[in-house]
Amino acid sequence: MSTYCHFTEKLPSDNLHKKHHDEEYGFPVHEDIAIFERLCLEIFQAGLSWNLIMQKRSNFNQAFDHFNFEKIALYDDTKKMQLMENAGIIRSLKKIEAIIYNAQQAIKIIAEYGSLESFLNHHHPLDLKSWTLLFKKHFKFIGTEVMNEFLMSIGYLKGAHHEQCIAYQKSISSGAKWVSSTE
Repeated sequence: MSTYCHFTEKLPSDNLHKKHHDEEYGFPVHEDIAIFERLCLEIFQAGLSWNLIMQKRSNFNQAFDHFNFEKIALYDDTKKMQLMENAGIIRSLKKIEAIIYNAQQAIKIIAEYGSLESFLNHHHPLDLKSWTLLFKKHFKFIGTEVMNEFLMSIGYLKGAHHEQCIAYQKSISSGAKWVSSTE
């Protein structure tokens, strides 16, 4: 019998968290901007609830030029202050500065590997600890929990769905490359 993961079972079908679970979480992501968005959202979520991030997602997209890392990489102090005044997003200067730095790093990685997906595939499979160490070499505001959720979110680390979840088989069929976080 197919069910849902416990945190979405009782949510209505139009709930943003449930929609994300059913259509995005654990599914492969191929486009650079979409991968970068997932990393940014996980950084903003650190210490907060995912539901809050889902509620503010469209605000983040508007505030951060739809996560176009080439534009974000050019943000200056004036833009940082505008973001700090934007009540529609998480106003953490450390997180905002990390997103700008990470955009600059994404450009360097793409120049070297061709895409963020190629960078991920070049290093896949790794365990969570190794992924975290690798990302800490390139990006800011990276920790084990951010990496765990980011990698589960884009289909590189197992744990996004339990095996009886409706989305589990759908995500595998779409090409998820899950490995255990300890492999």
